[in-house]
Amino acid sequence: MRPFGIVPATMLATILAFIPIGSVALPSVAIAADDLTGVWATDGTACDKLFVRNAKGIAFRDKSEIHGGGFIIEGSRIRGKAVTCTIKSRRVDGEVVHMLASCASDIMLSSVQFSVRLPSPDTLVRVFPGMSGMEMSYHRCAM
Repeated sequence: MRPFGIVPATMLATILAFIPIGSVALPSVAIAADDLTGVWATDGTACDKLFVRNAKGIAFRDKSEIHGGGFIIEGSRIRGKAVTCTIKSRRVDGEVVHMLASCASDIMLSSVQFSVRLPSPDTLVRVFPGMSGMEMSYHRCAM
């Protein structure tokens, strides 16, 4: 399959916070933007130990890191326990989505590349291009 161009961040930023963003015309095997929206954990059985729903939405619990890792994807934002990223560009290459994000923590700004694929609707696999066999699986939490 041929890769598609980068979707501008302004398109992705138009709708935030668990409201599905319109999918881009992609081949059926490709991942639509709203497929990534959700709460993701390295251990699907530990979701209630990692995340909590509050008046502002979904947040990380105190000391959640002792139960595993995870992140939250809301529109063009990716939130981790100590970092928040804004997706600046996105490119679909077959079943892999490559995203370039601008990330900020309390002490540093950086650009990070995230490459992911969805082998099933509730499993996200982060792949590391150039590092054959290096993958990290996450499971969608029902929140």
